[in-house]
Amino acid sequence: MDEELAKTLKYLRMGGLLTHWDPYLDLARQQRWSHVRLLQYVFEEELKLKRDNARRIRLKRADIPELLEIQTFPFDRQPKLDRKKIFSLYDGFDYMTKPQNVIWMGPTGCGKTGLATGFLIQAINRGYTGRFVLFHALIQELFASVADHSEDKLLKRYLDYDCLLIDEIGYVEVEPVQVGLFFTLLHKRHRHKPTLITSNLGFSEWRSFLKNDHLAAALIDRLTENSHVINMKNCHSLRPKLSQEP
Repeated sequence: MDEELAKTLKYLRMGGLLTHWDPYLDLARQQRWSHVRLLQYVFEEELKLKRDNARRIRLKRADIPELLEIQTFPFDRQPKLDRKKIFSLYDGFDYMTKPQNVIWMGPTGCGKTGLATGFLIQAINRGYTGRFVLFHALIQELFASVADHSEDKLLKRYLDYDCLLIDEIGYVEVEPVQVGLFFTLLHKRHRHKPTLITSNLGFSEWRSFLKNDHLAAALIDRLTENSHVINMKNCHSLRPKLSQEP
């Protein structure tokens, strides 16, 4: 490949062709492809490359702390978990196409975050945008937005994600203004886009940290209206136990 052609391919951002110029030509000769077939192949490979690059960018922007695929979840270590139900939701993909919320509830360390992350990653891999956020981090952002009057901008950012995963709801108490913004966010998303939620508390306990019975009841009502609830309260922790000194 001459220098001018290389510059042209760089300008056109055809990185696949630039990198695989000689292998593509060798393959075309071996397969006795016509010029048309070679061009088709080149464009198909460029499209695959661009789609994969876009997927990688979406994954990076999702801010997922650990890329946990559902295929690697240790279902054999959670015999009380309804594996069939989970894979039915995952494979059906209705949570994105309907859309529907999915809520995991259970004790700390039982695998809620890993399963929810698997659902989020699937959505991103299939072309949707997504975001992972811890509940306490989201609450802090909401509180800060009130101080600098950027509530609308912050809500819009979280509403724009096709799939939002809010992890560990219930670990921190929230102030009234935060409860209101949190309710607004989930209420608006509920109408158009799915939210994935994990919580160590049952719905009956949400009033304790939301500290607003009316909004807590309204929020639970919205979330459960078109949702799948995965009850993991009988599942045990998958985290290794710390050895105790004698």
